[in-house]
Amino acid sequence: MIVYTLAASLHSMGIGPNPVEPTTPPGFDPNTVTPGVAGFVAIALVAIATIFLLVDMTRRIRRVRYRGEVRERLEAEQAMIAEGGPAEPEPEQPTER
Repeated sequence: MIVYTLAASLHSMGIGPNPVEPTTPPGFDPNTVTPGVAGFVAIALVAIATIFLLVDMTRRIRRVRYRGEVRERLEAEQAMIAEGGPAEPEPEQPTER
């Protein structure tokens, strides 16, 4: 009900769909409109920037993961030293199937 009242009041103020069709120049074909060289360059720059950002993000994620692994190893060494065991943990032996 409110929508119909609002639409009626806007229409009475002259706000609403435009009854006038836009005019186009004679011989204009909307299928031949292209962004041109400037549009291609803009999209190419966006694509290159995206690739650089993805490479940088991957590098940063790897760095954080490696730092976490090193931190875990150091904490394990500290725990072994605190327990009075060897300074370096023994390497894990592969299990046979």
